[in-house]
Amino acid sequence: MDRRNFLRGIAAGATLSALPALAWAHTTSDTQPDRLAPLAGCTSERLGGAAVLEGRWPAELRGTFYRNGPARFELGGERYRHWFDGDGMAHAWHIEGTVRHEARFVRTQKYVEESAAGQFLYPTFDTHIARRPVGNNDTVNTANTNLVPHGGKLYALWEGGSATELDPDGLATRGIKRWRDDLAALPFSAHPKITPDGTLWNFGIVHGADKLLLWRIDADGSLGKFGMLDVPQLPIVHDFVVTARYMVFLVPPFDLHRTRDSTILGAHTWNGTRPLRVVVVDRADFTLRRIVEMPAGMTLHLGNGWDEGDVIRLDACLAANDSGLRALGSVMRGEQTQAAMMRTMLVTIDLARGVTRSEILLDGTEFPRVAPADVGKRYRQLFVTTRPDTAQFGMTGIARIDIDSGSVDRFEYGADWIVEEHVPVPKASGRGVWLVGAAYDVRRRQTVLAVFDGARLANGPVARARLPYGAPLCFHGNFVRT
Repeated sequence: MDRRNFLRGIAAGATLSALPALAWAHTTSDTQPDRLAPLAGCTSERLGGAAVLEGRWPAELRGTFYRNGPARFELGGERYRHWFDGDGMAHAWHIEGTVRHEARFVRTQKYVEESAAGQFLYPTFDTHIARRPVGNNDTVNTANTNLVPHGGKLYALWEGGSATELDPDGLATRGIKRWRDDLAALPFSAHPKITPDGTLWNFGIVHGADKLLLWRIDADGSLGKFGMLDVPQLPIVHDFVVTARYMVFLVPPFDLHRTRDSTILGAHTWNGTRPLRVVVVDRADFTLRRIVEMPAGMTLHLGNGWDEGDVIRLDACLAANDSGLRALGSVMRGEQTQAAMMRTMLVTIDLARGVTRSEILLDGTEFPRVAPADVGKRYRQLFVTTRPDTAQFGMTGIARIDIDSGSVDRFEYGADWIVEEHVPVPKASGRGVWLVGAAYDVRRRQTVLAVFDGARLANGPVARARLPYGAPLCFHGNFVRT
């Protein structure tokens, strides 16, 4: 796709504000196309600036809020086909009485080589480019999905290759993390789970080989255990949950048809006549416990889960099909299309009987998160982002769902905002959480960091920190206290 096709989908008009370090690639005027302005991409290697505080930021909430997302979509006159294709940009919000934002591209092998060449060289998630041969998974690693601190290190994560270590102070790229030489370049997903004892659990999918890779990284950052399972017809799996005894994966019903020129997404064909499979792995020895079937459904993100004997309960954002994933390609052409409703479901899996049961908790949701102390345990509070309009790009609100009562506490930013994942941060008192997250103000073309009292979202933000510019949208991240 070229840049012209994207620009055709948005109206030409007023020029975006002159930014200190970030330059959008196009101009827009009316409200609806403005929602897609952040997808123009960032042309600067780095950006940063001080935020203006609105309200009183909690004095005890100090630290760094790390975020990650794709930010380079165009090079040499070409434009990627899907939001997931872009090269990763790491962000850090430094909160120490004042709030300061900085960001820089992760200097992966792909980013460095393509920058030097002045053009894209390698294939991505949904853009086929083959100007240079791919040596291994890390040749095409974009490191664009999550920033995860663990064992004293900071990692930029993708899902098809290795973790990339960054300097936590300045976000400089240190290089590929290799936990063991024979495991080099193997997929290490962007959604590891860190249990309260500090252990990091993760997985990877080897597309086309039907291999499920399993990782345990101990609290000191060393490799604790690695395993590999055969799972037939194994397609995209983006996230999972860990319970006290299990690692649980929801496998959507895709048929895989790979050709020489197909992209990863292009090789996936939705097959709603097949079930969604629940793959349950014993986390103690990485053996397959059981595969249980449930009605067809698409999921990218799961929040948390717990087990009680042979019964597992977990929450997941589920939709009827993969139209939401495909729609994230349409927006790269400047088009917004209707997608199937993503809703938070509480899923009960009975391993002894091999059956499942699902109940709806809330419609129009994404990016589920729980407090760090709740990971893998019985929990009650789940935080999500929300949107009532599935034809419009991006989320517009946040909510806290009480898993037990089903009650919902929510705050709506409004139709002129794009709301990113919000992350619960335990209060210093040990009672309750702050909820911290960024949102893009479409009208003012600025990014705002907000903090809420996690028990009273409907009251609105306690404080906001507004940048004088719009930063690229991010997917996931984590808060580190100082």
